[in-house]
Amino acid sequence: MYDGAAGSAGFLCEAFAHMQAQARSTADHQTLQQRTFFAKEKKGLAYIIGIMNMILHGIEAPNIVHTNTLAENLQDIQPKDQRDVVLANPPFGGKERPEVQQNFPIKTGETAFLFLQHFIKSLKAGGRAGIVIKNTFLSNTDNASISLRRKLLEECDLHTILDMPQGTFQGAGVKTVVLFFEKGRPTRRIWYYQLDPGRSLGKTNPLNEADLADFVQLAKTKADSVNSWNVDVSAVNTETYDLSVKNPNRVEEAPLREPKAILQEMRELDEKTKELLDNIMALL
Repeated sequence: MYDGAAGSAGFLCEAFAHMQAQARSTADHQTLQQRTFFAKEKKGLAYIIGIMNMILHGIEAPNIVHTNTLAENLQDIQPKDQRDVVLANPPFGGKERPEVQQNFPIKTGETAFLFLQHFIKSLKAGGRAGIVIKNTFLSNTDNASISLRRKLLEECDLHTILDMPQGTFQGAGVKTVVLFFEKGRPTRRIWYYQLDPGRSLGKTNPLNEADLADFVQLAKTKADSVNSWNVDVSAVNTETYDLSVKNPNRVEEAPLREPKAILQEMRELDEKTKELLDNIMALL
């Protein structure tokens, strides 16, 4: 299991806790400790916090490398370096220098999009990934975004897109989605789920496990519901590869009116009011 943008290593710590509960033998525990969790982190403070976090959660010798993941040329990633599972939440809104972009076939200054290319390359055939990324990735019209969506659909089975509510990640400032995919076969159908916890999320009111219960249950069969739907890839526009979240099972709110139309109606109402007042004054 691998996270190339580990930060405080929260994903790996949670994965360890989940897998440790299923370990049955000494060999299982030894495998979890030594040969299961791998990570990289660029920032010095986050690197230290990540190591400390993993140790405090029971991983005795964390395999975290202090390095800029994106400085590695994709061509240098060999089969021995590839992983079975990638879990990651790469940084949003970062920009990388042109010399770093040269390490990637799809060149872009957007850090998260470079990380996505790295994660695809870092997966073994049949490997699985869950990647958090800002929702604009699904609809951006620049050439790099379109090429990356095409690459993802052609090289991987992007079977699930989880649309997260505003405020899920504090400080991100943008809405996010989670991409779930498996490398080695092209995408045929995408199952979307629009998460709606029914409340505003914030620092004192974070997302919790109960909020995801419906998603976890429906994901087993990719069933349709008021919050979920399936899209056949044959219906995706091959010029834009737009994968925007568009829930067909919810009634869309009426579009907001143009300001000019609102002002015109206000003037008309003012004129009617003045006319009524004039008539009343004439009767006095």
